Amino acid sequence: MERVLRKVEVCSYSLESCLAAEKAGADRIELCASPFEGGTTPSLGVVQASLKHVSLPINVMIRPRGGDFCYDDLEFEVMKAEIETFKAAGVQGIVLGILLPDGRVDVERTRELVQLAAPLPVTFHRAIDFAQDLAEAVEDVIATGCRIILTSGGADKAPDGTAELERMVEQAASRIEIMAGSGVNAANAEGLLETGVQALHLTGKVSRDSRMEYRKEGIALGGVAAVPEYDIAYTDWERVAQVVERVKK
Repeated sequence: MERVLRKVEVCSYSLESCLAAEKAGADRIELCASPFEGGTTPSLGVVQASLKHVSLPINVMIRPRGGDFCYDDLEFEVMKAEIETFKAAGVQGIVLGILLPDGRVDVERTRELVQLAAPLPVTFHRAIDFAQDLAEAVEDVIATGCRIILTSGGADKAPDGTAELERMVEQAASRIEIMAGSGVNAANAEGLLETGVQALHLTGKVSRDSRMEYRKEGIALGGVAAVPEYDIAYTDWERVAQVVERVKK
């Protein structure tokens, strides 16, 4: 299959990681908060600072909380307010995803948010991987007016969903960009290229030890002991650059 991949998107959780994405030669940034929840809405401060210091297009995650993608009326109100705020701040795109209780795409409310975000492009994120029927979900997302679908092909990691990714690309038939994400790295980038997806999405994440000398044991701020309190996660620009090299060659 002809290699049609043209873009690399870096999922960043800080200004430091946005700068690393730019240094690595990425094409755009998805800016989020809360990596251990799979990404939530970032603060206005980090968005403004990133827009100031980075020249890459920045797409901002609109996700009011972790957990599922079925939002109540108050959460939907928050999502609308966040879109208006970040649109006014000057971001280049919006990232979101809403499902109905039965696992179908919430077409009506997603379309409302797409219209609110206009003319900014909207990405429907990996909420689609939790849909009950991926083929139906692709058509529903296209109907909302979203420009991009971020997906692992319904698998936990994109390299395990290559058959479904290829099917989604064929179904989309250039009506929407299909971007593969989750577990993407230099070792599997070329295999993902062969599915025909138009973009790859990765964090390039590594961690470094905290500068703290005194360390309080027995406390987990999020209530989950497995989440490291003294590890600082960041994007390794060299890991991203290795993927960029494979995509652009």
